[in-house]
Amino acid sequence: MRFVRYETSGRQGLGVELSENGNVVDLTSFDSTVSTSMQAFIEGGQESLHKASKAVESGKNVLQRDQIKLMAPITDPGKILCIGMNYRDHCEEQNLPVPKEPVVFSKFNSAIIGPSDAIKYPSETEELDWEVELVIVMGKEGKNIPEAEAMNYVFGYTVAHDVSARDWQLHRNGGQFLIGKSMDCFCPLGPAIVAKEDLKDPHNLRLWTLVNGIAKQDGNTSEMVFKTEAVIAFLSRFITLKAGDIILTGTPPGVGVFKNPPEFLKKGDVVEVGIEGIGSITNKIE
Repeated sequence: MRFVRYETSGRQGLGVELSENGNVVDLTSFDSTVSTSMQAFIEGGQESLHKASKAVESGKNVLQRDQIKLMAPITDPGKILCIGMNYRDHCEEQNLPVPKEPVVFSKFNSAIIGPSDAIKYPSETEELDWEVELVIVMGKEGKNIPEAEAMNYVFGYTVAHDVSARDWQLHRNGGQFLIGKSMDCFCPLGPAIVAKEDLKDPHNLRLWTLVNGIAKQDGNTSEMVFKTEAVIAFLSRFITLKAGDIILTGTPPGVGVFKNPPEFLKKGDVVEVGIEGIGSITNKIE
């Protein structure tokens, strides 16, 4: 199933998208016990999934696509964790060695915006850059999770645009990534969270970035150094992962800062990032 959050007629709801860019079954109207919070829905486990299945099977409470505006599928994760340098070909474009263990940083929830919301250009940066990323959405709590069991803890996957202020990430603030990665609007998410069972091999998916319709990134998740299982096993050695936590898994080559000459986003640019089987999100820089 493809889980979405949406706004319609002044209210918010949680639903199941019947197909990519298709109509949406309104779970909230079908069953008033279904929360509008994706975090709460995921925490509900199998009971939540059962309610969603019943709603879809009923054929009722279907909203036409033009009746709704999609919102970020999750806005209140307990944690946003990010893995850097996680594509072999992205390491190559920087002339850097492939990491021997995951490079970890984080973002704040205040960076999350929806799949069509504007990215407000911060006055604090002059080097705004793009990154398409596959996002793991955790389905339940775990600590010291073995790689062989890691997929049992995954709810699904979505798409993120890991917007980055390269001057702050790479040249200022003592080399710490946090400020350069966590400014407001720096984590557009969407369009849907696709349940792991409904996504073909997450480690063999095309992912791309277009800026004003021009291709900037065109990669494949097969190039990931540390795949889902390894990322979860590593992070859970140090941090208790909980239902609804999200993990951005890195980006392929083609980011602006490593082009020759470097390219950066400007006001008025329109950025589309997408992943095969999940969909795409489009945000204008304002």
